[in-house]
Amino acid sequence: MSLPLTGGAGPSRTPSPRLTRLRRRLTPYIFVAPTLAGLALFLVYPLVSAVYFSFTRFNLIQAPEWVGLDNWRFLFEDDNVVRAAKNTLWLVVVMVPARMLGALLTALLLNQVRRARGVYRTLFYLPALAPPVAATLAFVLLLKPGTGPVNTALSALGVDDPPLWFNDPAWAKPSLVVLAMWGIGDLMMIFIAALLDVPAELHEAAALDGAGSWQRFRYVTLPSISPVLAFAAITGIIGTLQYFTQAAVAASVASGQVTGGGGISDTFGYPEGSTFTYPLWLYVVGFRYHVLGYANVLAVVLFVVSMTATVLLLRRFKEFTR
Repeated sequence: MSLPLTGGAGPSRTPSPRLTRLRRRLTPYIFVAPTLAGLALFLVYPLVSAVYFSFTRFNLIQAPEWVGLDNWRFLFEDDNVVRAAKNTLWLVVVMVPARMLGALLTALLLNQVRRARGVYRTLFYLPALAPPVAATLAFVLLLKPGTGPVNTALSALGVDDPPLWFNDPAWAKPSLVVLAMWGIGDLMMIFIAALLDVPAELHEAAALDGAGSWQRFRYVTLPSISPVLAFAAITGIIGTLQYFTQAAVAASVASGQVTGGGGISDTFGYPEGSTFTYPLWLYVVGFRYHVLGYANVLAVVLFVVSMTATVLLLRRFKEFTR
C-alpha cells in the first residue's frame, strides 16, 4: 500500500491574481533597495540636513539654533562670495573648454599614429595619474620666477620680462589652466574610446558624397561622440566648481608659507585673491571660522548651481544631436 505524496496535507492553493500582481510590482524594488538605501543615506539625508542647517546658527559644539533667513540674507552682503564666484566662473569658462579641446585634439592625433600607438597613449596618460598636490608642487617650482626652469629657458630665448606665473595676479589663474592641461590624459582616453566607436561606414559614406575632412568631423564625428562630450562637459564643470586642492596648494607654495603663518587658509587666494575660489571660501567659513550654518548656505548654493548647469547642458546636447 503506497503512502500519499502530500503527507496527508490538503490540496495546495494557488495565489490570488491580486497577490501575484503585487509580487510582480515589488520584485524590482527589492533588487534596487540597496541602491535606494545608499542614495537615501549618502545623498538625500546630507542634502536635507544641509538645507536645514542653513537656517540655523551652528558650530559643531553647541546645539543648532534656528535663525530663519539670517544666513541667506548675509549671502547677498558677503563680498568674499562675489570675489570667489568670479574666480570660479573664470576657471569654468576657460579651463573646462580648454581641457576638452586639448583632450579631443590629442585623441584625434593619437588615432592617426600607426606605430607605437600604445606607447604614446601611455606617455600622454601618465600625467593624469600624478597626485594633485604633487603635480601642483612641481608646477609651482617649474614656473618659479627667476630661478624656475621655464623662466630660465624663456630668458635664454630672449624674453626679457618672463611672467611671474603663480606670483602674478594676472597670470595665476592661467597658470592653473596650464596645470590642468598637463593632466588631460584621463579625458583623452575617454575621447579615444569614443572616436574608435564611431562607425567607419559613416565616414566612408560621407567621403563618397564629397565631404571633406572638416565636414566629416563636423557632421559625422561630433554628433556620434556628443554623449561623451556631454559627459566631459558636465563632469568638468562640476569638478571645476569644486576646485580646491590645486588652488590652495599653489597659493601656499607660491607665497612661501607652506608651514608658516597662522595656517594654510591664511594664504588662500594668493596673490591678491586671484586664486580664491568658491570652495576655498566655503572651507574657511566652515572649518576656520566654524560658522557651519552659513557654510551650509554656500554648500546648498553650490549644489543648485551644479544641478542647473547639468540640466542646461543635457538639454543643449540633446538639441545638438537632433
